[in-house]
Amino acid sequence: MKFKRHMKPGLVALCIAALIPASNTQAKKVDTNVHMPADQLKEQIGRYAQVNVSYDESVLSAPEKEALAKLVKVGGVMDEIFLRQVWAGNVDLRKSLVYKMGADAENKMFAKDLYHFFKINFGPWNRLEHNAAFIGNLEKPDGAGYYPEDMTKEEFEKHIADNPGDKDAFQDYFTRIDRNDDGSLKATPYAVAYKEQLAKAAKLMNEAADILTNAENKKMMKGVDYTTLANFLRSRAAAFSSNSYVQSDMDWMDVTNNIIDVTIGPYEVYEDGLFAYKAAFEGFITIRNPSDSKALDGLKSFLPAMERNLPIDDKYKNMNRGTDSPISVVDVVFIGGDSKAGVQTIAFNLPNDETVREAKGSKKVMLKNIARAKYDQILIPIAEKLLDKSQMKHVNFDSYFTNVLMHELAHGLGPGTITLADGTETTVNKALQTLYSPLEECKADIMGLYDKAFLVEQGYITKEELEKSYACFLPGFFRAIRFGVHEAHGRANMIQYNYLLDRGAITLDAKTERYTVHFDKMPEAIKALCHDLCMVQANGDYEAAQAFLDKWGEVPAIVEKQLKSLETIPTDIEPVYTAAKYLED
Repeated sequence: MKFKRHMKPGLVALCIAALIPASNTQAKKVDTNVHMPADQLKEQIGRYAQVNVSYDESVLSAPEKEALAKLVKVGGVMDEIFLRQVWAGNVDLRKSLVYKMGADAENKMFAKDLYHFFKINFGPWNRLEHNAAFIGNLEKPDGAGYYPEDMTKEEFEKHIADNPGDKDAFQDYFTRIDRNDDGSLKATPYAVAYKEQLAKAAKLMNEAADILTNAENKKMMKGVDYTTLANFLRSRAAAFSSNSYVQSDMDWMDVTNNIIDVTIGPYEVYEDGLFAYKAAFEGFITIRNPSDSKALDGLKSFLPAMERNLPIDDKYKNMNRGTDSPISVVDVVFIGGDSKAGVQTIAFNLPNDETVREAKGSKKVMLKNIARAKYDQILIPIAEKLLDKSQMKHVNFDSYFTNVLMHELAHGLGPGTITLADGTETTVNKALQTLYSPLEECKADIMGLYDKAFLVEQGYITKEELEKSYACFLPGFFRAIRFGVHEAHGRANMIQYNYLLDRGAITLDAKTERYTVHFDKMPEAIKALCHDLCMVQANGDYEAAQAFLDKWGEVPAIVEKQLKSLETIPTDIEPVYTAAKYLED
């Protein structure tokens, strides 16, 4: 439900802007009027089930704990950078909200809830409601904080046409577009745009690396060798000032199995709604689960065969990518930045740089404690409402979890560097711009299931395991589209739903409004969709990609109705990190 912006009887009306201290002359003048029922705000916060996220500190030695504390603080720095990347006015708005909490005794609880919701969303827009504003009336800028708010796509493209030498810098993942004094556009490297925050993060990362490689400390770490992790931390810290990330991505791929496992840097482009060019900062501070990681690691040997098995012509396959594909199963200690905003990530496949992927492949990291929380709190209740009761026996955590893993493996397969019809060599993401994310997420979902069928043929998993994976599709679909059908994962799932329904692979009982997954029809329907998605990517035709999304991405009335029936089930989780205590030091 979208927030109403007009006044009603009984609403709490706050004008936060008027409560900014007079001495705060640096604050930007932003519209911070709030017209919202207090109970509606609590209802929106309640859509996120709070989950305590802790970890077993006993597995860490004293030096490892000291290093971990510094890395958690780096995660806090990623929060600060991403807050600025979402919107240039966020820092000043936060100051206003913090002041309001201390100044208004009468509406203190409402002010705290408002600040709480602002922190969940990293800004004044509700990510679960198509970015509807809950503070002020400003629409979320498509370009987030990466471009001037008044800049249009046409102005950006005209600048490049008039200044072809600026193209690489303007389309670079690690630059922010700003204005010169005369109003013209310029590309500012992240190293300059976020210099203060990145310098702080680099210092902490170098200190953590020193702790983990100190000769005396090594004696207390029971033979655990953190050399490769330290190399990455130092290399990434250097990248924060050089603005060149390839080498540190290479070094991240080389990190060997340790207890502490981290991923820090600018990666995903979802927040850039103009072009999907600009990467957002994030940090995953985790503890590795060696036994689970080893159990899944055997899958990476199948990657070359999976690429050869894709249902497209060989000329579109990407056999040049590196075949190294480490798989880490971890428990989260702390997440900062992009992946903390709104819906929580349960796994990721990085790096995204095709240069690194072709040289070294990519790494899959599975966040087991986050995935388990979502399975218990959300997926099972959805399955109990919408899946045919006879198929509930097939739904289990292991199948759900390996579906997520196969999704991440699939991100490293299929078209990457492509040649357009006019002979231009580019990458899929640059060719498809904002359409890339929903199509890539859809491809990863469907190709993951396609590859699972291949693993049955190879004798790696059983037919029964494949059927369990198919059964998890329906509750997984509804879990994803509740994040918003216009969000990348939501649109990806609508394509799958409509396509598989059209092929009879899933059917809906009109009386019970429950779904049945037809195991015998799923393989062919999945193969056909996998082919179509790969070809949309291989051709890099933006208009054809848009037509594909328009055809298969619509939301049927029955889905809208069923989404309403799920409103009592949390939409996602809000992790409460035990390790956040380190941020207060």
